[in-house]
Amino acid sequence: MSGPDSEALAALPRLPRDESGPVFAEPWQAQAFAMAVKLSEQGHFTWKEWAAELAAELKTAADRGEPDDGTHYYEHWLATLERLVTRKGLTDAAALSERKDAWTDAYRHTPHGKPVEIRKRNPLPEPAQ
Repeated sequence: MSGPDSEALAALPRLPRDESGPVFAEPWQAQAFAMAVKLSEQGHFTWKEWAAELAAELKTAADRGEPDDGTHYYEHWLATLERLVTRKGLTDAAALSERKDAWTDAYRHTPHGKPVEIRKRNPLPEPAQ
C-alpha cells in the first residue's frame, strides 16, 4: 500500500476525524500524521504494521488507566512513530532526544508571538593542518 486511503484511515483506532478526514488541534499533530504517511509510502513500514503498532500503543495507554477521550491520541501517534523509526534504524534514541531538547530550548528562548525555529549549529572548525 503506498499510503492510507479512506478505508485505511477508517481502520485506524480512534482516529480523530470529521466528514473531510483527520482532524488536528495543533500543527505538530498534522506533521506527525504526515510523517507516518510518508514513511509508509516510502516503504519503511506497511500501513497495516503502522495500525497494529498504534493499536498496541493505545492499548498500553488504556491499561495504564489513561482516559480514552481522544485528547492524547496524537501523543500516542508520536510515541508510535518514534518507536517505529528507531526500530527500523531510521534514527536512534539519542538523535530523537537531541532534537527534542533543541526544540525545547528554541521554544523557551523565542519571544511570544514569534515563530519557533531551531537555529542551525555552527559546524565544527576544520582541524589545523
